[in-house]
Amino acid sequence: MNVTRGFTGRPRVSNAGLPPGQYDAGDDWPVLSAEVTPDLQPADWSFRVDGLVAQPRTWSWDEAHALPASAYEGDIHCVTSWSKFGVRFGGVSLDAFLDVVQPHGSATHAVAYSHTGYTAALPLADLTGGQAWIAWEYGGEPLAPEHGGPARLLVPHLYFWKSAKWIAGVTLLDHDEPGFWEQNGYHARGNPWQEQRYSGD
Repeated sequence: MNVTRGFTGRPRVSNAGLPPGQYDAGDDWPVLSAEVTPDLQPADWSFRVDGLVAQPRTWSWDEAHALPASAYEGDIHCVTSWSKFGVRFGGVSLDAFLDVVQPHGSATHAVAYSHTGYTAALPLADLTGGQAWIAWEYGGEPLAPEHGGPARLLVPHLYFWKSAKWIAGVTLLDHDEPGFWEQNGYHARGNPWQEQRYSGD
């Protein structure tokens, strides 16, 4: 696990915009990864949606960029207690990809997986309706590799371990299939406002 300096020991402050147990990271963006940052170039990146869909599909970097652009402006929250306000990510809404593959009505969950092999489990309801993105820009600049570039999944209303870095694909399922952190004791959903950090919370 790679942790940047300053990752711990920050004071918690009273702020109505902070979920319980969080602190405002300010201008910092701590780096926490379960794996070593890969050397993944845009030309080598691809994104696939499969599983319980009518038309499984893989997009290249250029094909993904040809979809309608979308952006998220707001806040992000990490299970390790930091929150970051007023961020801006650019990319494509995950809905644009799902519209192409046509999920089956039986699909209820998803496993997001990275080019490194990392996985995260999510209810499908948390990925649709303008709640999730494939993001490749941050603050108007290309997303840095240590933060998941060239592209990451972004699900900002859940704890940030759900927003898989170096995203490679999403597989739709009719059941919950725990990902890396869910297998290691973390919560199945991860709602920051309900402090769903660990299984049983």
